[in-house]
Amino acid sequence: MQYLLDTNAIIDYLQSKLPMENQRLINSIVDDISMVSVISKMETLGFNFPSKKEQTIMETFIFYSKILDIDESIVNQTITIRKSRKIKLPDAIIAATAIVHNLTLITRNTADFEGIKGLNLMNPYDL
Repeated sequence: MQYLLDTNAIIDYLQSKLPMENQRLINSIVDDISMVSVISKMETLGFNFPSKKEQTIMETFIFYSKILDIDESIVNQTITIRKSRKIKLPDAIIAATAIVHNLTLITRNTADFEGIKGLNLMNPYDL
């Protein structure tokens, strides 16, 4: 199984906020390959970091991640998702990216994504 890391999961992971056992599991996922939507790249790097160290940690994580760009299949899946339920556009793109690439989305905000057909979810706090 492969995974797509949502913005909040990346932040919580890098700040070591997850329970120890869950942190280890995300470590193994990231060590294999961390896949990130281009939306999460924009969201994480667009943040005003409180320190240069935190900014460098995030930039390094994103640099070594596989960034999944938006292509026509993701656009079409996003449209399908948005027609079926009320969801913010960035979240719909992230969900569509996971579906198109057959990835499980790791997110703390599972309620934002519940009920999306074909989307597998994992909460990093409930592993």
